[in-house]
Formats: sequence, structure tokens, C-alpha cells
Amino acid sequence: MTLGHPDDAAGGVPAVGTARTDRTRPQAGPALVIVGPPGAGKTTVARLLAGRWQVEALDTDDLVAAAAGKPIPEIFVDDGEAAFRQLEEVAVEQALTDHAGVVSLGGGAVTVAANRARLAGHRVVFLDVGLAAAAVRVGLGTTRPLLLGNVRGQLKALLDARRPLYREVADLVVVTDDLTANAVADVIADLVGEPAGRQPDA
Repeated sequence: MTLGHPDDAAGGVPAVGTARTDRTRPQAGPALVIVGPPGAGKTTVARLLAGRWQVEALDTDDLVAAAAGKPIPEIFVDDGEAAFRQLEEVAVEQALTDHAGVVSLGGGAVTVAANRARLAGHRVVFLDVGLAAAAVRVGLGTTRPLLLGNVRGQLKALLDARRPLYREVADLVVVTDDLTANAVADVIADLVGEPAGRQPDA
């Protein structure tokens, strides 16, 4: 099935598809990794799936903030994006190595080649979202560091630049525009089944 989003210049199918099926799964690590842009619902969906599977959810942004001892917007202001990305690399490696639940990556983690390489072998779902839906969800008064100023324009540039990278690392794509977070979790759960090491409840 063709993967894509109607916002793409080349068009696409707003549906679920398989991006890669030939990966060898690691013996340890997360049951699932979720990637996607701001407004896609990564953290919310990760928590919903973790609850269903009785595992823990982990957001790498939380690891970064804890390591820095301050919120992410302050890291960008005080230290700059490069410093944030360095902290994020450590957080991604830690999450993919030590966490057995559901991991949601910060939206820009895939822009770092080393992070994309670390995702090889892990089950990765890309939550795609169009510009209109993302703008509504993020809001014009956002405090996200990379979306200051013209939020809609920044979002479009971000989506255009990152969508190919999300697809590169993904096994599955779910377009979330017209779906609730619970519906997205339903779709993912149906596609991936029970995570490794868990059996369905009797």
C-alpha cells in the first residue's frame, strides 16, 4: 500500500500501511516506539497502548527535561537546539535499551542520523498528521521552541522536512487527522497484536 498523506505534493492514501516488514526484532527493548510530528498524538497514544498492554509509557522528552533539570523550552532558550539534541540522543539510546514498554520519541529525534540508526530492528509506528489538523491540535499560542512565530508556516516546513525521515524508520503508518486517540490506539493494537513477552488475557 502506498504510504502518504494528502498534504504531500505527490498525494497519498490517508490510511494504514506497512513501511517495512523485513526487520529482525531485538531481543530486548520497547514493545513499540512511536514517532511523528507535533500534534500527532504520540504521547497520548503511547499512554493508551501502555495501559492496554499493562506496561509503562515513556516519553524521551521527559528524560531530556529530567537530565537537564529544566523544561525543554528553557533548554532551547538557555543552551540552544544543539545542546538539546545531544541530551536527546542519550535519552533515545537509554529508552531503546532499557525500557520494555511503549516509547514515544520527541518529534525531532529522527532528524539525527544516529537516532534513526538506533531504531533499526525496533517496531516503529509513525503517527502522521496533516497541516490543518496539526495546527488545530498544537494551537497558535504554542510554547514549542521550534514553532514560535508563524506557527502554521513553521509546522508546514517541519512536516515537509521530517515526513520522509519518519517513513524511513517506520514499520507502520497511521494517519491520525480524523481519528481520536483511542481510535488510533485501536488501529495500532489490531495491527501489532500483543507485545513480545505478553499473552492475551484469558
